[in-house]
Parts: sequence; C-alpha cells; structure tokens
Amino acid sequence: MNKFKEWLQIKGYTKKSIETIIQATGYFLVWSEKENVTDIAAVTHNDIIAYIQHYNLKGTGKKTIAHYILHLKKYFDWLMSEGEVSDNPCSNIKIKGIKRKVLHEILSVEELEKLYNDYATEITLQKTERMKCLPPMTLHTLARKRNKIILGLIVYQGLRSHEIIQLQIIDVKLREGKIFIAGTKRSNERTLKLESHQVFDLLDYINDTRKQILQHRNITVPAQELFLNLEGSPNVNNMFSMLLVHLKKMNSKIKATEQLRASVIVHWLKLYNLRKVQIMAGHRYISTTEGYKANNLEDLKEDIKNYHPF
Repeated sequence: MNKFKEWLQIKGYTKKSIETIIQATGYFLVWSEKENVTDIAAVTHNDIIAYIQHYNLKGTGKKTIAHYILHLKKYFDWLMSEGEVSDNPCSNIKIKGIKRKVLHEILSVEELEKLYNDYATEITLQKTERMKCLPPMTLHTLARKRNKIILGLIVYQGLRSHEIIQLQIIDVKLREGKIFIAGTKRSNERTLKLESHQVFDLLDYINDTRKQILQHRNITVPAQELFLNLEGSPNVNNMFSMLLVHLKKMNSKIKATEQLRASVIVHWLKLYNLRKVQIMAGHRYISTTEGYKANNLEDLKEDIKNYHPF
C-alpha cells in the first residue's frame, strides 16, 4: 500500500483524499480475501459486480457504492502502471439509480448578454444611500469595473470561479484576442477566444482599473494575479459574493454563478460538437460534457418544477 500511496501523492491527491482512497481499497481487499479472490491480478469485471452486490444486500447507498468503485478504479490504475494487471475491471461500470444532480435553470443567450451589457460600473445613489455607502464611491466603482470583466469571462468563456481566481496577467493574450486558462486537478488547460469588446475592456482594466487597485492596496512589488481583492485580504471569494448579489437584483432567476457557466455550456452544445465543447469547457471527461446535452433539458425542466415550484 505504501507504493500505491506514493503514486497517489505523485498524482496530486490531497492527504485526506489519499486516506479515503486507501480506506476504500482496503474494504475491497478484505472482501476479496473472504471470497477467496486471492489473486488480485485475476480480478474480473464479474468480481467487481459481485462486490457491488455485496453492498447492495447490506443496504449501502448507491452513491456510497459509486464512490467505492471510483476509488477502487484508481487502485487498479496503479496496478496497471506497475504492470501487475493488463486492464482495469472497474472500467465501464456505472451504478444505476443515483439521483441526478439538480441543475440550475438555464438562462437564454439574450439573458446572459443582457446581464453583461446592463451591469453598471458606475451607479448613482440616493442621498440616504450615499450616507451609508461603504466602501467609498471610488472603490465601489473600481470593484464594479473589475467585476464586469469577471462577469464577461463567465458569460462568454464559461469560466469557473477558481479558474478566474488563478488567472495571471501573462494569461491574457490581447494581441491574439485570446486568454489561457491553466489546468487543475479537476479541469484541463485550454486557450479561448475573447470577444472583441472584451479585448478593449481588458486593456482598459489592466492599464487603468487594476493599477488603481494596486495603488489603493499600496502594492509596489508587481503582482501577477489578474484580479485583486480591494480589501487586501487573500480571500478573493468575496468578489464573487458581491457579484452574485448584483446579478440577483438584475435577474431573479439567478441562484449561483455556476448557473451562468451551465447556461453557456448548454448553448455551446447547440453550436459545436461534443468534443469541441469538452475542450472549451475544460472537462476532463466527455461524460461531464454529456450531462449538459440538450436532450437532458426536459429532465432539467422537471427538476426546476419539483425543486423550485414558485
């Protein structure tokens, strides 16, 4: 198990994830010993099915079983890398009956673009509002200008919040009209085209707005991050919290920023083939992209009816 653990560490799994994977693998090894399946190299697809049936009879939840098989698959992936087995018996196994994740209501292309076009970077407050306006109006405007750039990257490129947070200045290729998104443990890297107006907006943000934020933060050493927190806190999640507050006021359908990304991917699937959308979305697995296909929209509408009836 020590070599397996080292392999997981090299793959970049966290300490907690490794412990969970090792524990789940241990469950299988104990079961296989009781069932006299002593030669791990000879484990077959049918053996894994029998293992799943073992938990079904115990009344274990289907989602829990699915996690066990997912972790066990990593064990056999390691054995394959070591040359101990020739294939992975956990491949192509799907646990039926797991409740589908409830997706957010999909916004139309027009609604997405309206959010971007109508997002005000400067607002006029009433006298009573000005008296209690914090932060000062100048900072409020800087934050909104930054947030509009972020909103554009969600509406037009379908970026995740953590992808936006990790963006660096060098990732913006203004001359090429493109932006590079680095890969993570959960997503693939890719380079996406910017809309023409985004190029101009980003140029203005980098040369003006961002420099004002740096000056406000009193940052003299060149910062590499594209987006900075005005308050000076390393936690930049509040950028998205405030953006979401603004968006909810603009459109009552909006529940989360992930809803915007889901909407973008659904519309991409109407324009491009599945493989291209997988690349554009940064999905590691084609099955993830398939979850957004148009033929799932009727199920989605039913979910909305059941979970958001009002």
